[in-house]
Amino acid sequence: ENVQVDSSLDSVVIIENQFSLPGGKSLDVTGYPLDVLKAGHVLIKETATGNYKPMPLAVGNAAYGALPADHTYAGILNASILKKRPFAGVMVEGYVNENASPFPVATIKSAFLTAMNNQIKFRGDLS
Repeated sequence: ENVQVDSSLDSVVIIENQFSLPGGKSLDVTGYPLDVLKAGHVLIKETATGNYKPMPLAVGNAAYGALPADHTYAGILNASILKKRPFAGVMVEGYVNENASPFPVATIKSAFLTAMNNQIKFRGDLS
């Protein structure tokens, strides 16, 4: 099986990466339904284990689901990656173009911003 990563929107969704976790993180992608995680995907961390994961998706895979219990928001994926090679750059400070995000952020934006101490900011397209 040959899966391609389309990274053409990576530089559009990540407006400015001001700080990422040095060395990145390996993501626990257990149960994640898609073959590619796109730049701008919200990342979460399991509090008990410290494992980083992609934010789960709602039924239909068109929107984010609910934040699982015992997890916190942890950052933004800063480049598109394959699920089978889940080595992630984790942006923890910077600007994200919410219009180009892989999934709408409106339903989680307030809680995400609070959890990230407003170090990540969502903006629309700049003109």
